Amino acid sequence: MLISDSIPLLWLVYVALSLVVLVTGYLAIRWLPRFPRFVVTGIVAGMLWMPAGFTIPVLEDEVYEGLAPSIVVAAVAVLQGARGDFSAALPLLLLGMGLGAGAGVLLWGWLRRRNEQNSDDDNSGGGGRAPVADKRREPVIG
Repeated sequence: MLISDSIPLLWLVYVALSLVVLVTGYLAIRWLPRFPRFVVTGIVAGMLWMPAGFTIPVLEDEVYEGLAPSIVVAAVAVLQGARGDFSAALPLLLLGMGLGAGAGVLLWGWLRRRNEQNSDDDNSGGGGRAPVADKRREPVIG
């Protein structure tokens, strides 16, 4: 059951909140052109969604091993001074950033190609006739 299992519920909440962060971040940088906007959003998505393994000592002889977002593992490792966890999370964090930037570039290229094809289809003049512009009518009150 989803409610009784805390780990799947935690991941579900994390995905929902990270989507909110991505959408609001994308909307916050609307002043940028589309290419850098997609790249920055992809980098942030890669940072948020790349998983990394971690270990936490529970008792003297026991440790807990699990997966968490690499940005969280790296941040906790910096705060705790755990160089081992940080050195394992940093390459995954950089890999996620690179994959996210690549996904942003691919999305930009795909949308650009699609828009160019749509504009070429619109300019092809399928019927041979130019569209007739309607005569402008002034609004009338009453």
